[in-house]
Amino acid sequence: MIPTLASCSFDEIVDAASDKTFPDQPPTVQWLQLYVNKNREITKKIVQHAEARGCKGLFITVDAPQLGRREKDMRSKFSDVGSQVQSTGGDQVDRSQGAARAISSFIDPSLSWKDIPWFLSITKMPILLKGVQCVEDVIKAAESGVHGVVLSNHGGRQLDTSRSGIEILAEAMPILRERNLQHKLEIYIDGGVRRATDIIKALCLGAKGVGIGRPFLYAMSAYGLPGVDRAMQLLKDEMEMNMRLIGARSVEELHPGLVDARGIMQHGHIQTVPVDTLGLSAYDPLIGPKEMSIRPGTAGAMAGNGLKAKL
Repeated sequence: MIPTLASCSFDEIVDAASDKTFPDQPPTVQWLQLYVNKNREITKKIVQHAEARGCKGLFITVDAPQLGRREKDMRSKFSDVGSQVQSTGGDQVDRSQGAARAISSFIDPSLSWKDIPWFLSITKMPILLKGVQCVEDVIKAAESGVHGVVLSNHGGRQLDTSRSGIEILAEAMPILRERNLQHKLEIYIDGGVRRATDIIKALCLGAKGVGIGRPFLYAMSAYGLPGVDRAMQLLKDEMEMNMRLIGARSVEELHPGLVDARGIMQHGHIQTVPVDTLGLSAYDPLIGPKEMSIRPGTAGAMAGNGLKAKL
């Protein structure tokens, strides 16, 4: 999935995927993640250019009418003009709230269900809504004519304490089946996928696939391309091993009966105040050098406190 605000241009990424360095590999299927511009002509131009370049799906992000309070990002000094991919001319970037907010100031906060027919009219690509966070919106998406949804809390970076995609999936699929809507749209989840067992749980519960972000970012940052290849191989090996262990010979044989999802429904009763997993483990803690010297090893100890849905 090619993001709107990538560090490389859209065309650079598409060109790299069509590189003939590995002629034996099948063509890479690419999707476009879209932040919707206030200027719909700019949005239309981006969507239709992506379709012309061979993109196979349009994922419209709907959980970011404004960016959440990303405190570590806000502490960073930002002096660049930011991404020009959505520029309407002039330099009106507000740099006081961090890099992420500065380069995303073009996002339209008025995006609503009323815009779906317009998107369906400007492209033949399947349209999916990325960032759906409740069962009611999954049902509404199925009825609105879009082709799928991504159940996601934006990697925990938008609405604080919001539910994870796997929780919404476990709640939504039985209701979709009751209403015979399960085949009207494809459902994906992202957030917290670290092992192949996480992938298998999602597929069992009814997801078409999962999105994986941080594991590949970490692999790329530490080891470059070989790290990404190794991460993919680890997931592949784990997938085959764990499917053997649960007795599934193919993805088609995965079903909800292979997962105990009762713990998900008790989430709010077990833990009334969610732990800030990202702030305490994935990122450096928000403490000063003096405090860090008093508490050696704090960050390492916190790293073991990641939460997983109890399936």
